Amino acid sequence: MSELHVAEVTRTAWLTPGMVRVTFGGEGLRGFRTTGVGDEFVRVHFPSSDGVLHLPTIDEDGVWHYPEGVDDHVEPYTIRRHDEATGEVDIDLVVHGHGRAGAWASAAVQGDRVAFGDPRGLYRPPSGAIEQVFVTDATGLPALARLSEQLPPGIRAVAAVEVAEESHRMPVGDGSLAVRWIVGRGNGVGPSAITEALRALPITDDCYVWVAGEAGELRAARRYLRHERGLSADRYAVIGYWRDRQEEWLERYEGLDDDTVASLQAIWQSADDDEVRRDRYDEHLARLGL
Repeated sequence: MSELHVAEVTRTAWLTPGMVRVTFGGEGLRGFRTTGVGDEFVRVHFPSSDGVLHLPTIDEDGVWHYPEGVDDHVEPYTIRRHDEATGEVDIDLVVHGHGRAGAWASAAVQGDRVAFGDPRGLYRPPSGAIEQVFVTDATGLPALARLSEQLPPGIRAVAAVEVAEESHRMPVGDGSLAVRWIVGRGNGVGPSAITEALRALPITDDCYVWVAGEAGELRAARRYLRHERGLSADRYAVIGYWRDRQEEWLERYEGLDDDTVASLQAIWQSADDDEVRRDRYDEHLARLGL
């Protein structure tokens, strides 16, 4: 793993009542390099509850180790913009009244610091995918906006986005992307409409489908694309951006016995391809009530 970049807040701007843009700069970003992929993300290390940014050490296996007693908090976020000339980075964060990252972002001021590593992107449409479908909740809006801005000429694209409130809608791209807004669903305020939206959109065998949202809700979306529609693995990306009641989920996961954890880990060590392993992993989690 590469060295962490320490980034300083230079300014913030509210994009909607539910999303704030934090712009970062400083000497620590001089070595930051974008992948150029529209949904690239970094794992952001936020200050602990004492307000101090405690940087971890990284061992030879790439594992982070924080000082004892530090309540570290790390979450992945999309790079909305990287300005190569100034070195500035924009990260748009959903603010929903709970969660440490959103609370930090809503109160961030110039000089506050976070740290993150190098970015990684997951959007990989195959050549010839001139039709693309995007479905997400509010957490995927920054990636969707950047992806739509970077679509090559000739691509026909549609999107469906679920947001908590009407006021959380925002401009996406240059206006060429047709967006269906689904208000009051998902986002922790109601049952997700992501799989419903996928069923209603025109998905052909030559289409590329990009889906992002709450990890548990996306299991059904992935089953639909992989098993009902029969799309090959290169024709879709289903990406869990967050998990509802994450602390409760982690507590239950960490309470699993050693044999159960070992059986879950063994799935990823099998010789099966990634999508088969994902099937088996999701099925096992479901049996465990996770």
